[in-house]
Amino acid sequence: MADRRQELYARTREFLDAFNRNDLDAVMAFFSEDAVYDELNGRPNEGKAAVRAAFEPQFEGRFGTMEFVEDDTFVDAESGKVMSSWDLRTTKDGVTTVLRGLDLLHFDGPLIRLKQTYVKAKQPRYETQD
Repeated sequence: MADRRQELYARTREFLDAFNRNDLDAVMAFFSEDAVYDELNGRPNEGKAAVRAAFEPQFEGRFGTMEFVEDDTFVDAESGKVMSSWDLRTTKDGVTTVLRGLDLLHFDGPLIRLKQTYVKAKQPRYETQD
């Protein structure tokens, strides 16, 4: 199980590195065809094409330059899950902003099948239940 833990940790680091290189093709190589990306706003993107479309504004520079700085990473090798917390540093028009957040990554073999993103906010987001 130690090998699987090391593999998942390395894959997670490579995944963050692809984001920091601003390489959308490299990022997408980590996702399975049926992957789901649950954005920080709660919007689910189902399937690799939808995941890619959700990431495109970020990689086109809409939010300025972006860098993810790893804070802490927990790996559950048996379940194939990783919790990666980070600081996201964005710079746009000379102003740098830092967001604290985390990704919950569910791996199926070497590929991500679910990416859930959470970010700390000044105000909580409430949803009503029907």
